[in-house]
Amino acid sequence: MSSSRFVPQSPSNGKIQPLSTIPDYAGLVKYLLQPFLESKESLKVDCEISSSRPRVWIRLAFEGEDKGRVFGRGGRNIQAIRTTMEAAASAAGQSVYLDIYGGTTLEHDSGPPNRSGTRTPLPRSSSAPRSSPRLRSR
Repeated sequence: MSSSRFVPQSPSNGKIQPLSTIPDYAGLVKYLLQPFLESKESLKVDCEISSSRPRVWIRLAFEGEDKGRVFGRGGRNIQAIRTTMEAAASAAGQSVYLDIYGGTTLEHDSGPPNRSGTRTPLPRSSSAPRSSPRLRSR
C-alpha cells in the first residue's frame, strides 16, 4: 500500500489545488428534489454563500401541490435532503440553512377574508371565571 494517496499531489504547474471546493448546492438540491415534483419547472432555487462567514442559505420554492411529496410522511424526505445538504456543506467547512417556500393554501381557514383583506376576529371569551363541573356522589 502506498501512503501517497493521503498526501495532496501538486499538479504539473506546481500549484497546489485547494482540498475543499465549494459544492454546487443548487445542482445538488435540484437533483434531490426533482423526483418528488409533479412539475419540475416550478422548482426555484436561490443559493446565497456568505463571504464573511462559512454559511450558505438555500431558498427553495415550488408548487403547493408538491409539498406533501417533498416533505414526506413525518417530514422524512425533507429531513433526508437537509441531512445530505449539511453533509456536503460540512465537507466544505460550511454550514447550510435550507428555507422552503411553497404555495400557501389555507385548508382550515374559518372562512373567506373580509373586504379589507384580513380575517374577522374570533369572538372574545367572557372574562367571568368558569366554574368547574360538580361531580355527584352515588
